[in-house]
Amino acid sequence: MNENTLKEIKSKLEERRKAIQSQLESFASKDKKVKGDWDTKYPRTDSATGSSQLEDAADEVEEYSNLLPVEHSLELQLIDIESAIKKIDNGTYGKCEKCGKEISEERLKAYPEAKTCNECPI
Repeated sequence: MNENTLKEIKSKLEERRKAIQSQLESFASKDKKVKGDWDTKYPRTDSATGSSQLEDAADEVEEYSNLLPVEHSLELQLIDIESAIKKIDNGTYGKCEKCGKEISEERLKAYPEAKTCNECPI
């Protein structure tokens, strides 16, 4: 793969990393103790009283529960992006992790985080 294509792919990966981090920052915060981990913020609305307070609490639990799998998915995407960027930096990018063959340029342009070639199952 030529140098310009690698730069283009790395730039695309860095943009995706920023976008995902921005998404995560909207509802989670980085865990200072665990690298690459984010913690979904528990929503707090203490404005209501009585039965509406119970409804608000139920809504908070539901919102929190809905955000947890989103957080996890975005964290996994970030891990794959970081891995691809490191491979570009150390010169191992574009090699299938299963068979060692070159991953097609078409595949890498479409899915820059690809770890395997088209022939190897994921």
